Amino acid sequence: MRRGIAATALVATLALAATACGGDDKDAAEGTKAGGELSGTVTWWDTSNDAEKASFQKIAEGFTAKHPKVTVKYVNVPYGDAQNKVKNAFSSGSDAPDVIRADVGWVADFASLGYLDEVPADTAKKIDAEFLPQAAASGKFEGKTYAVPQVIDSLGLFYNKKMLADAGVQPPKTLAELKTAAEAIKAKTGKAALYLRGDDSYWFLPLIYGEGGDLVDAKNKTVTVDNEAGVKAFKTARDLVSSGVAITNATDGYANMQTAFKTGEAAMMINGPWAVADTYAGDQFKDKANLGIAAVPAGSAKAGAPQGGHDLGVYAGSKNTAAAHAFVEYMTSQEVQVQSTKDLSLLPTRTAAYELPDVKGNEMVQFFKPAVDKAVERAWIPENGSLFEPLKVEYTKAITGSSSPEDAAKAAGVEFRKILKGWK
Repeated sequence: MRRGIAATALVATLALAATACGGDDKDAAEGTKAGGELSGTVTWWDTSNDAEKASFQKIAEGFTAKHPKVTVKYVNVPYGDAQNKVKNAFSSGSDAPDVIRADVGWVADFASLGYLDEVPADTAKKIDAEFLPQAAASGKFEGKTYAVPQVIDSLGLFYNKKMLADAGVQPPKTLAELKTAAEAIKAKTGKAALYLRGDDSYWFLPLIYGEGGDLVDAKNKTVTVDNEAGVKAFKTARDLVSSGVAITNATDGYANMQTAFKTGEAAMMINGPWAVADTYAGDQFKDKANLGIAAVPAGSAKAGAPQGGHDLGVYAGSKNTAAAHAFVEYMTSQEVQVQSTKDLSLLPTRTAAYELPDVKGNEMVQFFKPAVDKAVERAWIPENGSLFEPLKVEYTKAITGSSSPEDAAKAAGVEFRKILKGWK
């Protein structure tokens, strides 16, 4: 959904609702308080995966121990459906959540439409002072803070230590080394070196970054996905599959990738910290020490992976904003972030958390924190999330060979400029 008459009307409606909150019904709208205590219900839509959701639900319910008169209603929303489902709920106001776990790429979109309540000023100051700068940036729009960073991540190369050792190869640092390693792995095990997702354009980002490119240049309002670096990236994706270095699938790619890696059908995959818990459940990783993680192999220009993560935001139309903001503060507290690292190997967004033993001593954090520090920060524009669907279509065409890399890049550029009105 783009900004327009409907979005403008919604913002006006929310503004009127906020004004009404300043009257006799202020306590009800801002979080009902009894004797100074928060009360009422906070509905949280969580987009975490199957391996994470039980842990997050348990942590969320712990908020009630601190605020006994508040009930937390936990709802897990599949990530793939979440952005549109949330926008539909927010735009209608019907059964909308009080708090949403948003991909970092969605915050500017939701904020531009007036869907998110601005973070309280004191909390915003703490975010700027106490959180990783790149994480804090993801929750801002037009100079204001609309979401609090919950977790931060990037992509890395997961590898099966035994399979690589049996083939006599080291984790590849470049795509050229990956090709050499693939030959040895195939000869020794008969298996593929890499599973590369072909159905999700997020996995295209390391390839275009590796060629020194990007999807857009937001500062100059220029589409760059179809420039020379973009074409090279599409060529690289196709070459990895056509040469036999990688296997892929155009549907249900995440599940297929995890299965291939966990069962030893592929020696490597590109994934993020969110996949660690599920990966350990695989037959190949009953001994957790068999899982290795390295930097995503570099392209012809550099190694690059996208900055990812999730932020928590409060719905601007919530009838319980005080409790909702308190819940967000709890879920992004240092205590909870450290617990998430212990349970799920997820990376905190609070700077000081990295000095604590349970975080500092976590092997996955030891790898992914340097990767996060070097990750490419995406353009925090409202249209960020909208670009991935047309990019996915063209990426899938290119990687499966149904379209040439040149045509895929050109078509992606055309679709981007339809979304980004007035951009070059």
